[in-house]
Amino acid sequence: MTKIMKASEFKAKCLAVMDEVASTREAVVVTKNGVPLVELVPLQNKPKRDLIGLFKGDLVIKGDIISPIDVEWDAER
Repeated sequence: MTKIMKASEFKAKCLAVMDEVASTREAVVVTKNGVPLVELVPLQNKPKRDLIGLFKGDLVIKGDIISPIDVEWDAER
């Protein structure tokens, strides 16, 4: 169940409310004059992806990319 809190109460207890949301993983709705204004929700941590193998299965190599080509580059002149 989502906790509902007045803006004045949230202002007074902001840091404690953030700690509570982070630990309990339950959202808090902040109201102003009885009207819901914002919702404080816990951050969803996404696992880090390693760069090695990032594009595995997404890239397709067509042709020979290892053998030298017979084109002279400007840098070789």
